[in-house]
Amino acid sequence: MLLQRSGFFCKVPHAWLLSSPFAISKNMTYKELETQLKKKIYKPVYMLHGEEAYFIDQVSNYFEKEILSEGERAFNLTILYGKDSDSMAVVDSARRYPMMSPLQVVIVKEAQDMKSLTELQAYIEKPTSTTLLVLCHKYKKLDMRTKFAKTLVQHGEIMESAKLYDNNIPDWIENYLKARRIIISHDATTLIADYLGTDLSKVANELDKLAINLAQGATVTVQDVEQYIGISKEYNIFELQKALAVRDILKSNRIVQNFVANPKKNPLIVVVSTLYGFFSKMYALHFIKNNSDKDILSALQLRNEWALKEYKAALRFFTLPQCEHILGLLCEYDLRSKGVENVSASEGELLREMVYRILH
Repeated sequence: MLLQRSGFFCKVPHAWLLSSPFAISKNMTYKELETQLKKKIYKPVYMLHGEEAYFIDQVSNYFEKEILSEGERAFNLTILYGKDSDSMAVVDSARRYPMMSPLQVVIVKEAQDMKSLTELQAYIEKPTSTTLLVLCHKYKKLDMRTKFAKTLVQHGEIMESAKLYDNNIPDWIENYLKARRIIISHDATTLIADYLGTDLSKVANELDKLAINLAQGATVTVQDVEQYIGISKEYNIFELQKALAVRDILKSNRIVQNFVANPKKNPLIVVVSTLYGFFSKMYALHFIKNNSDKDILSALQLRNEWALKEYKAALRFFTLPQCEHILGLLCEYDLRSKGVENVSASEGELLREMVYRILH
């Protein structure tokens, strides 16, 4: 196919056209889209949407850094932001022809903040074949029932970036490091997953610290996690959770003292949020404790049977009414940590008081 541009012709490979060998899917996964891009099979419009920002950022970075050469990027890469752009500005950029390159890339970051986003529908119906328009719609899913979404399905490519569940994080950590030829022990994986949660951008950032400091082929240990990420095996929120689960007063108080001495590493709001998640699941477990382990693991979104064993052990120490009472306490201290009905108590004082009331 030949496109006339500024007095000369530019040959565009057929793989860039809509008639690619990949069938247009309603919602591609990150892996599917990654495979397609590495094979240099492009579509003129991409909608990256969903609650997990990490995968959207990864694909956006690929379009920004890998599609065009360094020399081509100077004239053929346009980055816009949804809050500061309207549909006319996006279309104007997308309708331009590339300079000294077969393609140009136009990326709209934070597209969820663009008030006139759906007004791009007319362009999507007849996109410019030499432009790759990438819309990054972060933190929430696109409503696939709308005419706008159906137009995207017909003329472009859609990738949904879904949040991973807690029980998916250990495998994700192992695969992330495996791609960098680094092995990680089960204990180290559990420590990272428990401490950092499901924020993949945060987890990836901390894993990069390990990759920088360890040689390829190395095995990550708990000691490495403590040294390079700063997560203490003995003094962290999940060790406090375990101590509270079995009403270990001495260990709980020792961890609390460490938290008070290092408030930036263990802010009260994070402690409250994590404990609320734990006691919420324990509250739910009281109602389904006679179900099969498989059903319970699925219902509570637990990673493995070891985690379930910990919850079942805690049931012996906390009745259903006690779980209800503790959830109320955690809501109370969440508010007090934000200044509600709290005039002078420090975070450390609130933490000590909260843990005492949970244990007693």
